[in-house]
Amino acid sequence: MTAPSPATNPSKTPLSAVLLVDDEKPLLALYAEALGSQFEVVTAGSAREAGFVLHKKKFKVVVSDHLMPGGNGLSFLIGVREEYPEMQRVLVTGYMKPEMLLRSVNEAALYRYLLKPVSLPELVKTVQEAVKLYDQTVVS
Repeated sequence: MTAPSPATNPSKTPLSAVLLVDDEKPLLALYAEALGSQFEVVTAGSAREAGFVLHKKKFKVVVSDHLMPGGNGLSFLIGVREEYPEMQRVLVTGYMKPEMLLRSVNEAALYRYLLKPVSLPELVKTVQEAVKLYDQTVVS
């Protein structure tokens, strides 16, 4: 797990927390860098590690890779839906099987799925929109 990114935050308003889960460290670092100026980003290298992180901090959005050693992202996001239904969930996958994507959207109640290779502007826009939806549906 990495510490929150040192984002520039002149207004001192707390940044929305986003959890990124991926076993590929270079991708995780790239995603974290792309999101770090706008969000408090925490990373985890596995679904298991992410599960521990979720018990320590409140997140508005979780972005998880689909295929990872030791547990897949879809199963992880289904568990997140059950335990943290208000959290917005995004699945990143390299597989385009329509039946798998439909099952993912339905079972994990995904906000969105992103196909690899993920464009960083698309990732940022998706997380921004997911945070807005979270803020609209959850009363603080």
